Amino acid sequence: MRLYLVDAFTDRPFSGNPAGVVLLDEPADAGWMQHVAAELKHSETAFVVTEEEEPKPLRWFTPTTEVDLCGHATLATAHVLGGEQVFRTRSGELRCTAADGRVSMEFPADPPKPAEVDVSAGLPGLTPEHVARGVSDVLVVVGDAALVRGAEPDLGALAEVDARCVILSAPGDRPGIDFVSRVFGPAVGVPEDPVTGSAHCTLAPYWTERLGRTELVGEQASARGGTVHTALLGERVRLSGSAVTVAEGELLV
Repeated sequence: MRLYLVDAFTDRPFSGNPAGVVLLDEPADAGWMQHVAAELKHSETAFVVTEEEEPKPLRWFTPTTEVDLCGHATLATAHVLGGEQVFRTRSGELRCTAADGRVSMEFPADPPKPAEVDVSAGLPGLTPEHVARGVSDVLVVVGDAALVRGAEPDLGALAEVDARCVILSAPGDRPGIDFVSRVFGPAVGVPEDPVTGSAHCTLAPYWTERLGRTELVGEQASARGGTVHTALLGERVRLSGSAVTVAEGELLV
């Protein structure tokens, strides 16, 4: 089985979000895949059955659990395979195209709805302008990108929030960046995700409505950092970004 380590949503190695990509000849046991993901310790590892006709089965695992949707590991998988790919996933069919150094992906949009979620213990010192909930994540919007960049969350408290992840976001603070975000997922074993494609399924509808433009650029302001281009297409959202393969080899177990 071939194993790749790919930095996604970046054109520079050792930045963006690292993902494992395992190419399978046939479906694998879920327990084994979970062990591999725990061994690699990336926020997600993707497992794709390459010998099946499209749509190819694709699954994602954090170090502790399987998740329904993952953007950066899908981008990494499409980058490894190249060309046009259709994947069968727990979130339906996902279409990806790798061309000219960038991967584009079409994901289901997840517009957030206003919700009463108390995040004060998990995000001390911040006063949200808006709190909303998507299918998987809670979105917390503040007024200044500096608050996002400088946030020091209480991860233990955030783990108690009933959500896969808590997304902290604000308007962009430099040319070419429409909004900034950080994503915390201690409830699924990911304290802070470096760049989260699936979170942009929620971010893109919110900022599109607020800014009045369908094509936007988001910066995820983690320590590694990364850039996600978004385009809202009705009930779908196109996410695109670059990727860099940093290692490849074989799984021996």
